[in-house]
Formats: sequence, structure tokens, C-alpha cells
Amino acid sequence: MSIAARPPFRADHVGSLLRPPELREARASAARGEIDRAALRAVEDQAIRGVVALQESVGLQSITDGEFRRDWWHIDFLRGFDGVETSTQSFGVKFEGADEQPPLMKVTGKIRRSRPSMLDHFAFLKSATTRTAKFCLPSPVMLHARGDRPTLKATYPDLAEFWSDLTAAYRAEIRALCEAGCTYLQIDDTTVAMMCDPKVREQVRKLGDDPERLPGLYAEQVNAVLRDVPRDVTVAIHTCRGNFKSTWMASGGYDPIAETVFTRMNVNAFFLEYDTDRAGGFEPLRFVPKGKKVVLGLISSKVPTLEAKDDLKRRIEAAAKYVPLENLCLSPQCGFSSTHHGNKVTVDDQRRKLGLALEVARDVWGA
Repeated sequence: MSIAARPPFRADHVGSLLRPPELREARASAARGEIDRAALRAVEDQAIRGVVALQESVGLQSITDGEFRRDWWHIDFLRGFDGVETSTQSFGVKFEGADEQPPLMKVTGKIRRSRPSMLDHFAFLKSATTRTAKFCLPSPVMLHARGDRPTLKATYPDLAEFWSDLTAAYRAEIRALCEAGCTYLQIDDTTVAMMCDPKVREQVRKLGDDPERLPGLYAEQVNAVLRDVPRDVTVAIHTCRGNFKSTWMASGGYDPIAETVFTRMNVNAFFLEYDTDRAGGFEPLRFVPKGKKVVLGLISSKVPTLEAKDDLKRRIEAAAKYVPLENLCLSPQCGFSSTHHGNKVTVDDQRRKLGLALEVARDVWGA
């Protein structure tokens, strides 16, 4: 069995990577008004070329820009649309063991894509590698799940209009990305895995939503933005239970959402967090439709300790009881730097973890 020729690859990764010190310093200088946007972009460009070279040197086939032009994995993209702003308020669900929390997104006007959000990010990435340029977008449902409900309801008394406007904005951006040559899209969606946690389900009820119904609604909204994606474009969805400075937000196996999400979401592959027992067992994978790929996130991006190869192989074998081995792949459970802060690991730890995924993939599926 050979390494998969089309994404997802046997050894893959979620996308975000640790920012180098010079990039962190430049972003801080730009925030203070000490350098202009052009100067910051020059530093970003150089840093992205460096992280592309790192991924290629490890042997990865899917190459990302490390999300080096973003502060937050989801907020920067959504803030690229008209009508979306942020405040320093928290959205109410707390990362365990972290003092700082992500800012709150507010819908203060009708959502429109009056200009590209991150098309230029992808164009630069594609120019910097000859391998498969993978681009990661936050799920559209993040604005509903993590956004400020009072401003959303004030701006959109009819929720159907909100979804319609947001879907139109996403479709336009995705269409532009595909026209620019993107053949590998990843939708990042923490909501469905978060709803496996009883505490989060209770929070959802307090917001006036039904945690039994919401996964289905969210699956429909993801499908809506992907409706016109060309067949030669691979679309994967990644879900986890939070990833901020090596912390997490939720626990619980996929059981409550597995049948709905795996059977109804129109994607080619699922990137699933499975690095600790917080994610439960592999039994829910029985709902994954025939032919769809599952990328097992067995390698932790949160801790520096390197997993044992034999342990990873045993877990892949266990997952293969529910999804055929030829439809499985391996990756870290999340990115190494979902926000500009980064997880509590080093660049060397990151390289070793990515290299481990390649080594195990070659052992399991062949070179």
C-alpha cells in the first residue's frame, strides 16, 4: 500500500505551526504602530518561506503557511467580512488552565464579502511550494457558536437571513480560492466535538439552543458553504476540544454527535482528535460512511513528549476495526499554534512530532 497520492495524505497535519521570534516581535511592533503593514508583511513572507521549507524537509506532502498571518485560527478570517467585529469580552466557555481567553466576535452589521478575506494568504503559499498547498478556514458555524448572541439577534432578528448572508460570503471566498488553484481545503470546526461534553451542552441550552439538534444544523451550514466546490478539490473537516497554549476546553467521546456529523457532513475526510482519553474510544467511527477518510489525531501537539511508535501502530490497528486501514491516515491531534501564542512545545519538538507521523505512516502503509 503506497502513500496516498491525493489528500489527505497518510501523514498529514492540521495546519498551524509555531511562530518564530522575529515574526512575534514584528507583529508586536506593528500593533504598537512602530512598523507599517508593508514591513510586517515582509517579515511574514520570510517566515512563511522558512516554515514551508521546514515542512518540506520533514517530508510532508501537505504544506500550509502555518497560519503565520493570523493571531487566531478563526477570528482573523471571519473579521475579514463586513459586519464582524471583536471585543475583549470572553465568549463564556473557558480554556482549562489559561488566564487569557479569545476575544468575543460580534455581528454589528450585515455580513458581506466586499473584499477577499484571505485569498492573498493562499496565493503566496501556493507560490512558495511545489507540493500540495493546503488552506485552512474556520467553519462558518464558529460565528454562531462563539459569537455574541445579543448583537447577532439585534442585527439578524431572522436567523435564516444570517445564515444566508454568511453562506454567500463563504461561497465567494471559497470560489476565489479554488479559482486560484486550491485543491485541498480544511474546515476547522471545534463545535461538534465540544458538544460531546455535558458542560458544553448545558451552556448551549443556556444560550437557547438544543444540543441534540444543533449538530445537524451545523452540518447543514457547512454543507451549504461547500456546495459549489469542484470535485477535484479535497475538503476535510477538523474538529477538536480546544487548543490554546496547550490547554483545552472540553472532554467527551464522539458518541453524542457521531452519527449525525459523520453521515450528514459532505466532506471527503475527518481530522479527529484522539491523542488522549478525553476523546473517548474509536467505536463512534462505525458511522463513518464507506470510502471517506479518517485522519487519526493520535500525536499530541500540546506536550513535548514523543509518542512511542508501537503505541501509535496499535491504536491505528484498533481504529481499523471500524474504518478500513486503507481509509485511515495519521496526524497530530491539532495545530501547534492555533493562536499566535503557540503551544508549550519547541520548534524541535514540532519537527520531531511531524517526523514521527511520517515514520509511522511509512511503517503502516508503506513508502
